[in-house]
Amino acid sequence: MENFTHFIPTEYHFGKGAIDCLGECLSRFGQNVLLTYGGGSIKRSGLYDKIIDICKSASLNVTELPGVEPNPQIKTVRKGIALCKSESIDVILSVGGGSTIDCSKAIAAGCFYNGDPWDMVLAGGNQGGKSLPLVDVMTLAATGSEFDPDAVISNEETNQKLDGKYCCPNVSICDPTFTFSVPANQTAAGSADIMSHICEQYFSRVFDSDLSEAIGEGILKSVIKNLPKALANPSDYSARANLMWDSSVACSGIPAYGKIPTNWPCHAMEHELSGFYNITHGVGLAILTPRWMRFILKKDPTVTPRFVQFARNVWGLDSDDDAALAREGIEALEDFFASVNLPSTLTELGIGDEHFGDMADDIEQVSGGLEGDYVPLTKEDIVNIYKDCL
Repeated sequence: MENFTHFIPTEYHFGKGAIDCLGECLSRFGQNVLLTYGGGSIKRSGLYDKIIDICKSASLNVTELPGVEPNPQIKTVRKGIALCKSESIDVILSVGGGSTIDCSKAIAAGCFYNGDPWDMVLAGGNQGGKSLPLVDVMTLAATGSEFDPDAVISNEETNQKLDGKYCCPNVSICDPTFTFSVPANQTAAGSADIMSHICEQYFSRVFDSDLSEAIGEGILKSVIKNLPKALANPSDYSARANLMWDSSVACSGIPAYGKIPTNWPCHAMEHELSGFYNITHGVGLAILTPRWMRFILKKDPTVTPRFVQFARNVWGLDSDDDAALAREGIEALEDFFASVNLPSTLTELGIGDEHFGDMADDIEQVSGGLEGDYVPLTKEDIVNIYKDCL
């Protein structure tokens, strides 16, 4: 096992009725609240009214920032920072999925950044360590942003989408009933994101971090079990609860403890796709992940034992032919994504190969490329993986 440091400072409230503590949690940090949310689904579901009633009962002053994009834009971060300063905001309340929380993290840190917030993003996130307090109410099992310091911010003017570390939420409130109204396509895409978070950490040269291995495999099996149930019955509390907890732990860092860190290659490649084409993050990952697996297995057969373990422990497959079993595990993942009606090619999304070279160049310039990864990838390799996705 490799050395690691455990640090998750977020106070986490999970289950039915968890929102009952919201007023008290917000009041700890002050009276002036910036409420951030997305396209209005929280109003249709009735959650918005519940939030406002709680804030009124706690004598909190609420300023609203609606319209946070699915791939949150720097222009919205700038708007949020301006509101925080003009309204003397004490605490940010993010209600929605990972995109809203990501935007809120950048706002929270950006309030203390001396300069344009995009420079902060380019620098990798929070430079000074200070941020406004952040409380979130999760409504989508996907990104795990409720349990980590990371955020992904986009710039539509430059087609860039960059990950960085900003701040952990001070408090996360996760009630699975708030995910009942999430449409099937978003539920499936969110679950693909959860699975990708595990795969980015699971495929490692380290085999002796037993607990991390078991946690990763357990989360993958939980998603495989519960996603079809949630799609068949959106109000299945057990299925939704398991997916929500899967989401939080998958991106917490815990499944990677004791392993050699990777550069999360599929996320690096997908951020380029959604930066250029504004596609749903989980959809891009569902298309990319099996292709990346197939490519690295062919490029470096020494990773075959890891894929054999994936096939056996996650999918319950077995064979005396390790090479065939490794391929079958990848096919099982690809078939699972297809079974929940996720797109399987970039062509289905109207994406061609015109920007693949630019995307590979961006990955090298922004993250230093993927040549030091689990299986090193050159710019040519990255372009070929994109082409395999057409």
